[in-house]
Amino acid sequence: MRNNYFQFKQFTIQQEKSSMKICTDSCLFGAWVAEKMERKFIEPQSILDIGTGTGLLSLMAAQKCEAKIDAIEIDKDSYLQAKGNFSASKWSPRLQILHADATMQVDEKKYDLIICNPPFYENDLTSSDRRKNIAKHHEALTLEDLIAIIQNKLSENGGFAVLLPFHRVEYFKQLATRNNFFVADEVQVKQTPQHPCFRGFLSFTAKKVPHIIHELIIKDKEGKYTAEFNYFLQDYYL
Repeated sequence: MRNNYFQFKQFTIQQEKSSMKICTDSCLFGAWVAEKMERKFIEPQSILDIGTGTGLLSLMAAQKCEAKIDAIEIDKDSYLQAKGNFSASKWSPRLQILHADATMQVDEKKYDLIICNPPFYENDLTSSDRRKNIAKHHEALTLEDLIAIIQNKLSENGGFAVLLPFHRVEYFKQLATRNNFFVADEVQVKQTPQHPCFRGFLSFTAKKVPHIIHELIIKDKEGKYTAEFNYFLQDYYL
């Protein structure tokens, strides 16, 4: 029987009906962002998680900071499971989720940090399953939509971080630059040393800072998880 739960040290994520399944790169991205907060490179008081899915990124962030975290999710089943995951966690007083379309949120609330694992595979073949299309493609949230939301919701001195397929990284950097955001950190993720980059982690600020590029490899030539991968996820996996 398929396991519908993802077990971490301090929380369990239910994902049975969600169209946005948990995967290794999402966990790694969440750990990368959380590590920045733990080491005080960023110290947000408020966080917005756009398209939270089952709530993974919010829960990982909550474990490493004291910020209040708002999450938003358009898919009803994912929203309900994220809501349940939040309620079951010990950080529930700082977690709030809204079932809504992020592009339609026009309130004046601002956030110090915005995080997002946006829809993947723009320009690739789409599934016949509409819920999968919304989760994995650009039907519900384009990268242009995402930048517009960030411009509206980010505080004056805030920043944001996104996870992208590597073939979308350069386009998104150009899009962000045109909208007066600047890359601070960029992580180019490979499955193994022999594989090409398949994911990019990017953090941005509204002020120009040195652009740091780093390569992160998940498994070594022998198929074992690398020391860096284990470093990022050691506080989460059982």
